[in-house]
Amino acid sequence: MSQDLHPLAAAANARLASEAPIILSMLSQRGRALYFPAQGILAQGAEAKSRARFANATIGIATEDGEPMHLPCVQRYFRELPAAEIYDYAPSAGRPELRRAWAAKQRREMPSLGAHPTSLPVVTQALTHGLALVGELFLDPGDEVLTSDLMWENYALLWETRLGARLCTFPLFDARLSGLDLAGLRAALAARHGRKLMVVLNFPNNPSGYTPTPAEAAAIVAALSEAAAAGTRLIAVCDDAYYGMFFDEASEREPLFGKLAQAHPNLLAVKIDGATKEAFVWGLRIGFITYGCAGGTPTVYEALEQKTAGLIRATVSNVSMPGQSIVLRLLQDPAFRDQQGAKIALLRRRAAATMQAARSPEHADCWDVYPFNSGYFMCLRLKGATAEAVRQELLQTHGVGTIALGERQLRVAFSCLSEAQIAEVFARIAQAVRTVRGRQ
Repeated sequence: MSQDLHPLAAAANARLASEAPIILSMLSQRGRALYFPAQGILAQGAEAKSRARFANATIGIATEDGEPMHLPCVQRYFRELPAAEIYDYAPSAGRPELRRAWAAKQRREMPSLGAHPTSLPVVTQALTHGLALVGELFLDPGDEVLTSDLMWENYALLWETRLGARLCTFPLFDARLSGLDLAGLRAALAARHGRKLMVVLNFPNNPSGYTPTPAEAAAIVAALSEAAAAGTRLIAVCDDAYYGMFFDEASEREPLFGKLAQAHPNLLAVKIDGATKEAFVWGLRIGFITYGCAGGTPTVYEALEQKTAGLIRATVSNVSMPGQSIVLRLLQDPAFRDQQGAKIALLRRRAAATMQAARSPEHADCWDVYPFNSGYFMCLRLKGATAEAVRQELLQTHGVGTIALGERQLRVAFSCLSEAQIAEVFARIAQAVRTVRGRQ
């Protein structure tokens, strides 16, 4: 990559160098080179939109009768959204009113933030895109990403395969599966003392479906804070894809980002969240990326937002306008919380039925159950049978689909099982384990 920086990138870097030099040092080579074209077509089009009183001949859309040109055969599928909220381009950073609405929602969910400033959320093409942006901004080839051994497999594709970073793991649970392996996390951090390190915290966890207790959450924050204080430059990525799906009163309700965002100047907290799972709108593909750090100023956050928006501009240009409009409307809808709560209550009942079936004494010879209290999934540690062999047996003999992870882990998505199916699904898994074990 050329060492000659665009003047806008150099200006953003200079602002970071002045007010947050540690964060500047965390950026990848690509992250340092990124900028938002604030003087280009988008900026000129935005200026014309507010000031061109006679005619606006700037942006690449067609208009008719004062609104975006559109086809009646498409418009009939949108009964209430006006044409401008469907067909127009969205800004690269997202609709400002949606960004503000999501920021307000985040504040309500993270009282520990208090008045501490964070960036305004930048709209992403759902959470996978947000995670990809983090990698592009902060990871060079060879950089380490520390995540739990129970993790979403796409992390490897996003950061290792695509960007050449190195994925390293720590054990999520202790050997007895009684809770988080906090000592394992501390040891992994200590082994990387003084380096730049991305740490990924995914709660509720995919695949285990676990959210820490308040004590465990506090211990995670303390471990990262201590590592930062000892000189490690940390990018703490909070993958909050399944936020809000809590089924146990003993689990921590507040995202870790709220405390990490003000933990230490050596720690940059990055929150990846969105409407995808929280609002049950998977296909709309609307997510957000938010930055927080101790000593963060509007200048620092503006530089990070501009670099993120520049990367969006350079890849997808902007995120779906109708998706953003619908999410904004649902956040404003007084019925949203009650309707969302009803769906979470349904998932809670499924989780309870899953807990009862999975922990039934008649299946104790077949697996151990990883702790779970939230999210969409739970995970089994199989006894005497490989997960892939059991997965195949379930499909071929029992007509049940599951996900094999590693040598012994089998993931079950109770989110897409009816309560009536759950007991039978686990009975069939037990049969499959015994069948496979008998062959080995």
